[in-house]
Amino acid sequence: MKETTIVIPGELPGMNEIIDAAKLHYLKYNDMKQTNTDLVTWVAKKVPKKKKVFLNITWYCKNKRRDPDNIAAAVKFIWDGLVQARVIKNDGWNENAGWSNTFEVDKNNPRVEVRIKEV
Repeated sequence: MKETTIVIPGELPGMNEIIDAAKLHYLKYNDMKQTNTDLVTWVAKKVPKKKKVFLNITWYCKNKRRDPDNIAAAVKFIWDGLVQARVIKNDGWNENAGWSNTFEVDKNNPRVEVRIKEV
């Protein structure tokens, strides 16, 4: 099957930012989640519908200050954005075949590249 690649500009919030927002107020976390899910949705709006996908995610960070496990927590926004964009019906076991993470540094162009492969 053909892979489709989307590029999410900038850096998504990591686990530390997610926890900080949730501690402040649940609406702050809700706003963060909606904003970042909407960003992924906008980027994925032209991706053809797929039944079940595997994601190869490359996180291009501006530096190495955040740990990879902290960065990768934002995968939730990616899966939810794909559902919201109607690329996949849901992000459960029937549609989610898993994902891999790779981490790189690009101080001039931080971004998240997601290769979506139907399986």
